[in-house]
Amino acid sequence: MERPAAGGLCRPRRIPGALDGNPELSGLDRRAALAGLGVAALWRPAFAAAPGLTLSGRFQQGGFAMGRTAPRAQIFVDDVAEGLASQAGYFVVGFDRDAGPEARIRVVTEDGEATHVAVIAPGDFNIQRIDGLPEDQVAPQDEALLARIAAEVERKSKGFASLADLDDFRQGFITPVKTYRLSARFGGQRILNGEPKKPHYGDDLAAPVGTPIRAPAGGVVSFAETGLHFDGGLTLIDHGQGLITCYLHQSRIDVAVGDTVRRGQVIGAVGKEGRATGPHLCWRMKWHGRNLDPMLMVGAKQP
Repeated sequence: MERPAAGGLCRPRRIPGALDGNPELSGLDRRAALAGLGVAALWRPAFAAAPGLTLSGRFQQGGFAMGRTAPRAQIFVDDVAEGLASQAGYFVVGFDRDAGPEARIRVVTEDGEATHVAVIAPGDFNIQRIDGLPEDQVAPQDEALLARIAAEVERKSKGFASLADLDDFRQGFITPVKTYRLSARFGGQRILNGEPKKPHYGDDLAAPVGTPIRAPAGGVVSFAETGLHFDGGLTLIDHGQGLITCYLHQSRIDVAVGDTVRRGQVIGAVGKEGRATGPHLCWRMKWHGRNLDPMLMVGAKQP
């Protein structure tokens, strides 16, 4: 080092090529030159690899996608946060009965993110006409009955809000009734007593009263009540991350809220309670408020 001038600072000894970008200076020489300036290391930003993203499923209205990515990655659908992947990295996404033509699925971790834009095929929905229903099952007017229905909706909403930290959906589903006749398909436009109503958000599996109903996959019971005005006996099962299956019109319920159920376990029996013209199980599925076709999940394979 040169001695400082009076009132001045020490000036570092200049190493040829160290500061003037000499292209002939090797990396090792350059590091040595920088060390000669008292620089211990040259900071560079680190760019980590993006998380992996693998998807399988039924990419159509009422369908779903099962994904695998980094454990506990954040899941976004169309830029809306929809929770976290499981500890094993699995997650599920649902496409509503009225979903648009595309869905942007994005997974985010501290290391990066990955995105897939899914093309959603239109569903094939029919028109379903049902006549001869009691008027209070189509357009109830009695104030006491309306208050009862509102209270039932409030209780059910808590069951639909369940977000169990599970990934029991990843092995796919079996049908909840072994032998049945599909008497009404998911998504059909309902016309009740000649009055247009909401689409039918379930698959009707016609079977005799008392036919056992099986859990199609493992999960936790988030709602179980009998005697509901429209639904009769109703059970809800959370299979993980808000994927909820619903079992309507049951004559008997064999489980209670908080119970853990395994795939194939009997949870109740087919009935004709509530708004029903004959014995059947109305099997429904929801994911974060979206209405899905549960039959599309039967036999699904994890990614």
